[in-house]
Amino acid sequence: MNQPVYRLRDVEKIRTKGGVSFTLRVPELTVFKGAFVSVVGPSGCGKSTLLDLLALVLDPNSWTCFTISLAGIQGTEEHDIPRLSENEAARIRRNNIGYVLQNGGLLPFLNVFENILITAELSGRRVRSQEVHTLAGTLGLSDQLSKKPQYLSGGQRQRVAVARALIHRPAIILADEPTAAVDYPTALDIRDELKHLAHGMGAAVVMVTHDQSLVREIADWEVRFDVVRESRHLTVATTRFSKADALAATSA
Repeated sequence: MNQPVYRLRDVEKIRTKGGVSFTLRVPELTVFKGAFVSVVGPSGCGKSTLLDLLALVLDPNSWTCFTISLAGIQGTEEHDIPRLSENEAARIRRNNIGYVLQNGGLLPFLNVFENILITAELSGRRVRSQEVHTLAGTLGLSDQLSKKPQYLSGGQRQRVAVARALIHRPAIILADEPTAAVDYPTALDIRDELKHLAHGMGAAVVMVTHDQSLVREIADWEVRFDVVRESRHLTVATTRFSKADALAATSA
């Protein structure tokens, strides 16, 4: 867990809408290979903005360091994220990042098997049918592969979203409130599956949630937010990055 995947220092993102401005400041954040990082906070604190920065969807307004390190032809290659071209950023997203959306984001006209396979097809990675069946079995979806999303429960749809994010074996898994639409036992299952499958692949996992109790026992590192409303038109959120309570207690 000592190989950095992301390194952020003094990263700032400003978002403005309708004359109201929100600023996210990230003084320091390092995401390690094989680590499970929880991003915890209430609605509007900047969780999704941070995830969009890590997903290379948003560009920062300012930064001292913002890099991503990935396996390349000649070993690990470090990329300066804000200086990537749109094509380079799209290639990294497609090949190296698995994104689990809050609502699953499944395509309604495809069945479960096809929904799982689509990210691998888009990345150009050849995936054997058996790989899909094996992953589906691990996630309890073996008997659902021919069904369309409308015939699945909320928990099943989220499991399909997890499978789709993992099937091309990405180096990074970003999950935006993946348990928000399911009951608590199912949320625990999805959380455990993300940790277990990701650690088995040595991937870095960043999971956003508003519920700290959900991730307190299993997170390796934690990101929290100090939010200050400086005026009616300006809110500033600053991240705090530290070892999670569970890890700190274990090593105490």
